[in-house]
Amino acid sequence: MRIDPDFKSKVEKLYSQFGMSVTEAINIFLHVSLMEGGLPFEVRQQKYNTETEAAMREARAIANGRIPAKKYSSAAEMIDDVLAEDSKNASTQSYQ
Repeated sequence: MRIDPDFKSKVEKLYSQFGMSVTEAINIFLHVSLMEGGLPFEVRQQKYNTETEAAMREARAIANGRIPAKKYSSAAEMIDDVLAEDSKNASTQSYQ
């Protein structure tokens, strides 16, 4: 089986925390698949609205350090920023 080396390294690190190898994890997956008569989980494509997808992309970019996270000195400052952003977004949207 071919696995991307970076992906394999992450998976090995994950499963080592459970005291097992990737091979052992794959064997468990295959055994459970046989017991279930198919995949042991639901396979479906997530569907999110445009705003949620944009928020998820932004969150990933912040988590990966591609864009800086906003910092506030108080809750009031954060609330003012959120309200200002909401006002700005509301004025730029066109409703039909």
